[in-house]
Amino acid sequence: MGEAKRREEMGLPPREKRIDNNESKVKLNRILNKFPYLPIILGFFLLAILIIDLVNYYK
Repeated sequence: MGEAKRREEMGLPPREKRIDNNESKVKLNRILNKFPYLPIILGFFLLAILIIDLVNYYK
């Protein structure tokens, strides 16, 4: 017997569905969830800038 039938026989109202509000209040978390590869791209970009700067320093 399913829960819905059992609740109906007992005279109880249907079970309320839970609404999970997973919206993050932190903007950074929303951006990272939308673009999960962004930290990797930024890391390679900063590494390239540091290497270019190091090469120009020792010229």
